[in-house]
Parts: sequence; structure tokens; C-alpha cells
Amino acid sequence: MSTRTSLTALAALAALTVSTAVAVEILRRQAAVARRRIGKALGEVAPDADRVWRKKYGGEPLQMLVLGDSIAAGLGAERRKDTLGGRVARGVAKALQRPVRLRVAAVVGSETSALAAQLDALPDGYRPDVTVVVVGGNDVTHRVPPAVSVRHLVDAVDRLHALGSVVVVGTCPDLGALRPVPQPLRVLGARASRQLAAAQSVAVRRAGAHAVSLADVVGPFFISYPEEAFSLDRFHPSALGYRRTAKALVPSVLVALGERDELPHGHRPPDPLAGTVRRRRARPA
Repeated sequence: MSTRTSLTALAALAALTVSTAVAVEILRRQAAVARRRIGKALGEVAPDADRVWRKKYGGEPLQMLVLGDSIAAGLGAERRKDTLGGRVARGVAKALQRPVRLRVAAVVGSETSALAAQLDALPDGYRPDVTVVVVGGNDVTHRVPPAVSVRHLVDAVDRLHALGSVVVVGTCPDLGALRPVPQPLRVLGARASRQLAAAQSVAVRRAGAHAVSLADVVGPFFISYPEEAFSLDRFHPSALGYRRTAKALVPSVLVALGERDELPHGHRPPDPLAGTVRRRRARPA
């Protein structure tokens, strides 16, 4: 390699290094701007939705567990019936004409690695019939490698199967819908969240769980109608946003429980090659 070629290569590398450093600094500042815009207007405690929903149907309640982050916990809803868990429980109860006993173990601010602690905190002997997991957004914002995030998610799915629960995972939402996040940070967030969602879907289906692409099923609504879909912090769903998200999850819950056969767009059943998973029917024998 000639001296001139070497110098040209070094100059290009130096320019790339400088431009990368500038880009990193721009993104760091934009992240700070986004945090200031979003703030913590809703606090860190979601409404308590743990209860038996639709007692009027009578009979033994279906045991439903919800794990994950602030969306799973229902932060942004003002009433417990408008939380994600409350909405899913009511939707399933109506479809089955059976009460649903909901337990929300999700914790605001959780990354996927926190699922283990959420499971550890369950009472001894607790056995959910179905578990809904929504997690991943905080992994993206905290730059957790997708492989690490997915490994924690699969570990949780395996533990839930060992408890006899069927599992439905709502994959990472599209962070490109967050208007308070400036460009180009929003574009990068959208790309990273979709990459994580795709990895989640493949991994949990191989582990025997159902996957629902929230980015595909409800993402367009959040992007097209942000004023209606988001709560006052412009980051977490509003009551309407949770209603749409819950509606997107219910079909896979019913299929996982053996109470429905067909799945709409954006829903993926377990991989046919997945290992045998113990499953409980929705209705007692």
C-alpha cells in the first residue's frame, strides 16, 4: 500500500471517528431532551387491577397473570378497568363467559431481566392458567443487547410453562410512535425496537409461546392518532390506547387456551417444532 493510499485511509478513518463522535453526542443530547419532555407526570405506580373480573358469570375463575414493564402494569390509565390487565381480563371473561382472577406482577420501569424477580415474588403455590407478557421498551432505551434481552425472556417463558401456564408475549412496541423523541433518535429507536420485537417473536415461539406483534397490530393507531392513543405524558398509552392494545392480545390468549382456532394478522402461534408444552384448557373438565 502506498504512502498516499495509507494517508487517505487514515484520513477517512479519522473523519469517520469524528463524525461518529458527533453523532453519539447529538443522540445523547436528544435523549436528554426526550427525558425532559416526557418526565414522570404519571409517577411510577399504576392502578391496582388485581381482582376477580366478571364475577357475575359464576364458576371457578380463570387464573391470569401479567408480567412486564409499565405498559403491562397499566401506567397511564386512570382507572383499574382501563389498565392493560383489566382490559384483557374483561375481554377474555366475556369471550369465555367465565370469571377471570387477575394478578399483575409487572413493575414500572422493568427491563426483561426483571421478569425473574417478578416470578420470584409470586406467592408459593400460585399457578396461572395463562400469562401475558409485555416487555422490551426499556431494554431498547437502556441499550440492552437483544440477545441478552431475549435470553431473559425465554427463561421466563420456560419457568411459566413449568408452572403449567400458557404464555402470550406482546412483543416490543414501536418506539417510533413516540413524538416527544426528536429525530434522528426516533428513527433509531423505531429500528431498534422492531429488531428486538422480531427477535422476541422468533425466540418465544421456539420456546412454545404465542407472539403478538404490537408494532404491526396497534402501532399504526398510535402513530396516526397520538393525541388519543397516548396519556398526558405522551409516552404511555391512554385508556383508549390500552383498549386497543388489549383487543390485540385477546385473540392469542383465547387460542393459547384452546378456545379459538384462527389468529388474525400479526399473531404468531408457537413454532410447530417447539417442545411439548403443558397446557391448561380454559374450561374445567
